[in-house]
Amino acid sequence: MSARVLYVCVRPQRGAGEAEYESFRTAAGLSPDELDSLDLVRDPMPDLDDYAAYLIGGSPFNTVDPESSKTEPQKRVEAGLAQLAAAASDGGPAALFTCYGIGVATRTLGGEVSRAHREDTGPTFVTLTEDGERDPIFGGLATRFTALTGHKEGSAEPPPGAVLLARGPSTAVQAYRFGDRLYATQFHPEASTTAFTERMAIYRDDGYFASEDYDVLAARVMGATVTEPMRVVRGFVREFG
Repeated sequence: MSARVLYVCVRPQRGAGEAEYESFRTAAGLSPDELDSLDLVRDPMPDLDDYAAYLIGGSPFNTVDPESSKTEPQKRVEAGLAQLAAAASDGGPAALFTCYGIGVATRTLGGEVSRAHREDTGPTFVTLTEDGERDPIFGGLATRFTALTGHKEGSAEPPPGAVLLARGPSTAVQAYRFGDRLYATQFHPEASTTAFTERMAIYRDDGYFASEDYDVLAARVMGATVTEPMRVVRGFVREFG
């Protein structure tokens, strides 16, 4: 093992995962030698003590999908992320769960995830709570900033025992911390506007938005300024990596 930080890909589409790795690496300010990558869709989780910190990306999977409809790769992904969430919540290696990852973490910690809290694809406003303003990582951010979202599920409340760090207009839980070492964001903290529109093109027929609306939504994304979310990734790696 050469790096202390591991990016965990949970996307079945290899190209989307490779691009997401680069987004996380850039946001974190790490070289390729400083950020390892794991394709959890196809490979098992390592010994969790092999890394000091984990960055979990997004996925077209949904935690609220009926168990009978989940493929074996999705079940393997959810089992691995649940294991990591349990370890991070209990003082183990630090983990930053994003997008789909927040759903698995929330469910693992006893919270509820629902399709009633889906989000439109594109920029949204994120507002820090008072706890967020005092948080070691979120406290350095602007109290209100723009972030990129696009999700079919979300939560009205953080899981029991978690500290709500940020809220949003359509999904109340945009970020929380559990203990000192588990962070979770509903929004995408890693993606630039260009990277996000490229990801939108990959998933334009997956039900996140009407396919014919791609150009309008992509233009809206490209017009947004999303520098603050990336500071979450960099701050997390600085704190735990």
